[in-house]
Amino acid sequence: MDSRASTVAELVAARWGDHRPGLWCGELVLTHHEVAAGAAARAALLAEWLPPGAAPHIGVLLDNTPEFPLWLGAAALAGAAVAGVNPTRRGAELARDILHTECRILVTERAHLRLLQDLDLPGVRLLVTDEADCAELLAPYADARPDASRATPRDRLLLYFTSGSTGAPKAALCSQGRLAAAGHALAGQFSLGPDDVHYLCMPMFHGNAVIAGWAPALVTGAGVALRRRFSASRFLPDVRRYGATYFTYVGRAIQYVLATEPGPDDRDNPLRLGFGTEAGAVDAAAFARRFGVRLVEGYGSSEGGAAVQWSPGTPPGAVGRAAPGLVVLDPETREECPPARFDAAGRLLNGDEAIGELVNRGPSPFEGYWRNPAAEAERRRGGWYWTGDLFYRDGEGYLYFAGRTDDRLRVDGENLAAAMIENILARYEGAAAVAVYAVPDPVTGDQVMATIAGSFDPEGFTAFLRAQPDLGTKMAPRFVRVVERMPVTATNKIHRAALRREGVRCADPVWWRPPGAPTYRPLTREDVEGPLAPTRGPSAGGVGGGAPTTRGEAAQ
Repeated sequence: MDSRASTVAELVAARWGDHRPGLWCGELVLTHHEVAAGAAARAALLAEWLPPGAAPHIGVLLDNTPEFPLWLGAAALAGAAVAGVNPTRRGAELARDILHTECRILVTERAHLRLLQDLDLPGVRLLVTDEADCAELLAPYADARPDASRATPRDRLLLYFTSGSTGAPKAALCSQGRLAAAGHALAGQFSLGPDDVHYLCMPMFHGNAVIAGWAPALVTGAGVALRRRFSASRFLPDVRRYGATYFTYVGRAIQYVLATEPGPDDRDNPLRLGFGTEAGAVDAAAFARRFGVRLVEGYGSSEGGAAVQWSPGTPPGAVGRAAPGLVVLDPETREECPPARFDAAGRLLNGDEAIGELVNRGPSPFEGYWRNPAAEAERRRGGWYWTGDLFYRDGEGYLYFAGRTDDRLRVDGENLAAAMIENILARYEGAAAVAVYAVPDPVTGDQVMATIAGSFDPEGFTAFLRAQPDLGTKMAPRFVRVVERMPVTATNKIHRAALRREGVRCADPVWWRPPGAPTYRPLTREDVEGPLAPTRGPSAGGVGGGAPTTRGEAAQ
């Protein structure tokens, strides 16, 4: 482990001369030295291409191919920053992400060129990694060596998007120093070393794969095995093929792996640890029983302003003990919330008073947002870092995640903004008014539900969704409630709290699209009590009905 490096550039350069296998993807195997050399060549190209005086930003619109870590390393060496571009975004929203972060170069691949058709991207130079032109452009720099001498810990390296209630994703900043420090911290926490192989099956445009997977591998000199896109059926074969010992996950990935056909030799694998979020205590226990692998749940705000570490003795459902400075506050009074009380079954009894916003009143590594001073000020209210996430704590100081403070939805590990989906659904001809909100997924995270005031035709609505160019792959409503009049508050605002509280258990007609179904059909009691019954413990509303909240499973 390199305990001295304070920049990612130093960590990349340190692998020069290391001829052990360092990067696997399908049939391709690169040594650590070849990875460092590839990053150096791309850094030399960036030095030629990035215009002087402009923000040295490059957009990376790639699946998990070897080019992604190569361009991350190149940016670190060149003093540039990478904006990870989400390929599930569409149309004007995709263009907005690229232009907002002032990307001068967009690195992509042929598989994603269709997403860029008809987009107006002035001043953006396109580089397609799997076309012959790219190899020709890099050829003159084949002898470049990685030079980290000019890199500083303050150099901006990542701009990664996190959704907010305004609808437009915010680009959180991450410096070389912060990413290197995160790699050191995780490597130490989990005793990772140079003989480990990190399996990266989560998308690298997301912070989880880069911060929790790639960065600690750089620190220790571990190998990295890439899966282009997550596949539950290929998870175990990949782990065995690459000798993977460590992996990261978000959202429902663990549940998808558990849904694959069990085998008598499932425990015959080299894995020793998985680290991520939202697996839930039930699935974590099932994963350990089936594969013999411990999962560690963690929490870290996307922006880096607060983190909670798991430690031995952490109760089921908790993410860890509150570190100094981390408190659960009532956002209105700014007073600390009282500890949670549970019944004998572990159900939360005083959620109304115990649940508040997690706030870091101590030193914060939050580095801000790109070109969004209003959002930055909101995070730094009163000199403290406000996470925007709801938690409660028990009498021993352990923290439990309880949801989000704004109208965000988390679907399959991705944060979505309700306002953005509403703007798209408002185009539907039969809608006089639209409200979009989260209902709990039976396993983890959220599902998208929409209430439409007006008329609804399931076939026509399905066709409408298919025709929307900016409707991302996670945005289509799973449930549609049809009402004559939209419920409103005394100030004539849509009564979202009431809609969320009732969820699918309401007096109005509800249509739903089962997974894999081509269109919507009426929701029945058998659906609610069958495939939609919660497997993650009772919730306080939505699909789960009105049962008390279970410890670790607070109302969304």
